[in-house]
Amino acid sequence: MRMGEFSRRTGVSQRLLRYYEEQGLLKPSRRASGYREFAEEDIATVRGIRMLLGAGLGTATIAELMPCMTDDGQTLAPACSGMLPDLHRERERINEAVAGLLAARETLDALIAATAPTGGDDPEACYAAGGAQRPGGAGRSGGAAAAPVGAPSDWR
Repeated sequence: MRMGEFSRRTGVSQRLLRYYEEQGLLKPSRRASGYREFAEEDIATVRGIRMLLGAGLGTATIAELMPCMTDDGQTLAPACSGMLPDLHRERERINEAVAGLLAARETLDALIAATAPTGGDDPEACYAAGGAQRPGGAGRSGGAAAAPVGAPSDWR
C-alpha cells in the first residue's frame, strides 16, 4: 500500500513515517516510480515503534531492539534475552528522569506552600508587597525596560 493509505491505517502522519524510515525503523520497498510501498506487516512494525516510543525509548534504541521483537498481532514482546541490558538501561534512564521531575515538583510544592495569599491577583500588588523589582527593571513610571538576557541589541 502507498504512503497515504498506510498513514490512514496506522494513524501516523506521513512525515513521521518518513522519519521512521530515515531512522531505519521502517524499510518500505520502492516502486519503479520511487513511491514507497508498505506491506501489511509494516502496520505491526509501526504499532511496535509507537509502543516503544510511548515507553520512553528513543529511536536509536528502538532501531537496536526491533530486530529482536516479535508481534503476535496483539502485543510486542522481546524474542531474546540479549535485549535485557538495553531494556534495563532504558528503565534506569526513565527512573532518573522521574526522580528529577519528582524533585522539581517538591520544590514547586514548597514554593506554593510558602507563598502567602495576598488577596488579589494583581502583579503590581505582588511587587509592592515583596519589594521586588518587576522583570525588565521598569516600574509604571514609564522608565525604559531593560532588554531580556540574550535579546538582540535592537530589542523593542
